[in-house]
This record gives sequence, structure tokens and C-alpha cells, in this order.
Amino acid sequence: MTAGSLWVVIAAYNEETVIGGVIAGVRAAGYPVVVVDDGSADGTAAAAEAAGAIVVRHPINLGQGAGLQTGIEYALSAGAATIVTFDADGQHRASDIAVLAAALDKNNADFALGSRFLGDTLNQPLSRRLTLKLATLFTRLSVGITITDTHNGLRGMTRRGAQRIKLRQNRMAHASEILHQVALSGLKYVEVPVTIEYSEYSLAKGQKLSDALTILLDLFARRLHR
Repeated sequence: MTAGSLWVVIAAYNEETVIGGVIAGVRAAGYPVVVVDDGSADGTAAAAEAAGAIVVRHPINLGQGAGLQTGIEYALSAGAATIVTFDADGQHRASDIAVLAAALDKNNADFALGSRFLGDTLNQPLSRRLTLKLATLFTRLSVGITITDTHNGLRGMTRRGAQRIKLRQNRMAHASEILHQVALSGLKYVEVPVTIEYSEYSLAKGQKLSDALTILLDLFARRLHR
């Protein structure tokens, strides 16, 4: 697999202060990046372009799920053989992109799902760990997929896998929706140890317990209306 066949997708909303450094790290590793500026009110788009990313803009804020779906569709249209989703807040490591890609190849899988609980976390408060564990339990019960980290934005997928992802949950529930679609696809998935490094900035933007409860209610409501 050549670096040019792998695209990194980043959904960003008001990330002007950090997005340039995130993109610089990914670009230094040799990967093209598409950033979906999801209706930001700051200079996110300009900072992303200056750092070397292709930028697609949503005129209004639609949520991270919509941003990722737009980015995945762009990468597919550009001919990507592999797509990695990557958070905009600086908590992921560019070196893990190659780890995800290697796991897809080694295991003949279509999805490689990053797990901080199989890998490592830096500067993670106990409250955040408990919240994520609870969110993982909720998702496993509602989606029926047994993995250790259901709300990790670092994911790899083959072209075939990416074509099965059609996100309709535009807010944070998209993380559970992706896993539901992975389970329904019947395609092989593997978990991959990755490192998450928390900062004051990323913690301020992260999920709270109330978010986990809202995600669960959104998913259940969606199932009832099918």
C-alpha cells in the first residue's frame, strides 16, 4: 500500500488554534488530508488550507457525523483505497495511521478500529475514563458489537468498507452508528491498540456523561422509528 492511496479524513468545527499542527503531522507522514470545515465561525478553513489540507466546507454546522460522511465521500471520489478518520483536536498520533493500515492488510479486514484501552492514554482523568467505559457499555448493549472502545475517532477502513458507511446521525451518536453499520455489513473488523493523548483543550471539547446518555436515547429512538 502506498501512502498516496490512503486518505485521512478530519471533521473540524472551530479548531483554528490546533488544526494546523494536526494536519502538519499527518502531512509529514506522507498522507493527503481532506478537512471538512463544518460551519466553523473562526479561521479553521484558512488554517487547514495553509497547512496543506484540501478543505470542503459545510455552510452551517451539521455535526461530526455529517462532516465525516462528507469527507469519506470526497476521499472515495479521489480514488482512496484506504481511509482513516482522525480527530481535529490533537489527541491522535499520526504514527498510528500506518498501524491501522497495517492491521487492515495483516488481518484481511475492512475495518480497523482504534482502541485506547488496548493501547495507551496520556493525561486521562479518571472521570473521562469512567464516562468512556459507560458509553462503551451502552453502545455494546444497543449495537451488539463487542469491542473495548466504542467512541474512538481513530478508525481505518478499506474502500469496500468505506462504501458501506452512510452516516445519518449527525451529532455524536455517529460513533455508535458507524459500529452498527460495521456489524450489519458482515465485513471483518479488528481492534487495534492506539495512543490517545489528552490536553486541556481536547478535554474541554470531549464527551461528558450527559452526552453518553443522549447518544443512547438517540439510538433507541432511531431504532423504534424503523
